[in-house]
Amino acid sequence: MSAPVLTGPSAELDDLSVWPASTARLPGGNLSVGGVSLTDVAERFDTPAYVLDEGEVRARCRTYRAVFPDADVLYAAKAFLSRAMVRWIDEEGLGLDACSAGELELAVMAGFPAARIVLHGNAKSPRDIETALRLGVGRIVVDSPSEIARLAAQVGSGGRQKVMVRVVPGVSAGGHEKIRTGTDGQKFGLSLTDGSAQHAIARVLGQPQLELTGLHCHIGSQITDVKPYLVAVRRMVGLMARIKESHGVTFPELDMGGGHGVAYRAGESALDLTALARRLNGKLSASCAAAGLPVPRLVIEPGRAVAAPAGVAVYRVLAVKPTGSTMFVAVDGGMSDNPRPALYGARYAPRLIGRSTTAEPVATTVVGRHCEAGDILAADVLLPGDVRPGDLLAVPVSGAYQLSMASDYNLVGRPPVVAVHDGSARLLVRRETQEDFRRRDIGA
Repeated sequence: MSAPVLTGPSAELDDLSVWPASTARLPGGNLSVGGVSLTDVAERFDTPAYVLDEGEVRARCRTYRAVFPDADVLYAAKAFLSRAMVRWIDEEGLGLDACSAGELELAVMAGFPAARIVLHGNAKSPRDIETALRLGVGRIVVDSPSEIARLAAQVGSGGRQKVMVRVVPGVSAGGHEKIRTGTDGQKFGLSLTDGSAQHAIARVLGQPQLELTGLHCHIGSQITDVKPYLVAVRRMVGLMARIKESHGVTFPELDMGGGHGVAYRAGESALDLTALARRLNGKLSASCAAAGLPVPRLVIEPGRAVAAPAGVAVYRVLAVKPTGSTMFVAVDGGMSDNPRPALYGARYAPRLIGRSTTAEPVATTVVGRHCEAGDILAADVLLPGDVRPGDLLAVPVSGAYQLSMASDYNLVGRPPVVAVHDGSARLLVRRETQEDFRRRDIGA
């Protein structure tokens, strides 16, 4: 017998559209991901915990390879990185976009080919650059004028390093003002409008230690509309045409960054990757034809769109407090393991798991355990009115920019990451413990 069709608020609570494709309903109100019961994960690994669906990660990598068959697809490591993630990305044929010596070292230690890594960063430390050169990364993205001479000096007279120049194309896009990086007046890149980009390109071309392979731009994050990318690619090709005219140089590569948006709640928009690939390639070809340029090899850098939908956070309810018209539900995590709501106003959709209920949904604000009024994981969401301490809540779309941005606030400790695949679960990253804190604190 098929399950009853739910309508109204109950249907919203039961919607699994933003969950990993492997998610399945189990008896007693539970869910499984990757063939593993989420309540079993909570019992075995405790809470809070992150669950990462290996199959979902791999499927999303394959989607990118399918819709961008002639492009280089680089996974943005800042979204989430671990040795297992490095292996999955490598096996699925993606490159890697790293931002620090730490990310570079971890990736290469895990067996990732350094030649398929691009190093980013608006303020690369000497150690970042030394590590990149020692390991032999494929590209280093120049982000400021002062970096050019410093990078050339570290390469040395006998060496040569492939680089790109990050350009700010003057395009505003992104889900929040703090993640819009394509306009002037922020810390990333070199402006197209004031001539900074053109000047930096000329300086790089004058450095024999540096081989300029192309231009780079990244206009923002959590973008769900194709149009800003089309504007950006047209402006980047225009710059390439001016560089050819003034310096006689034709670039073989154009990196359009990432920022591909995903849905965090049912009914929200996500970037249509098929439409992006078709229209971006079309605009690139048309713009190059109009400018009399050969079409460069396209590079894209998805991070969130690969990792976020593959992750689920599992929390245990510690307290329930009705206050006026709002019910506060406090869990055993919070802004130390997910600062995104506090930073960007990110919106999530927690779900009760582990038991069935017929209670009517009520407006709920799910909060963390930390000493901040802004420690809110999900505001104004529907949860069953009988939520109680000891219950489990699961939060989908939790695979990106959560653990990678986690902190030790209140010395609570960062959660573990548990991989699920084909009915088995294994620990990828262990929980941070009080012993870890004691070992780091060496003062007296």
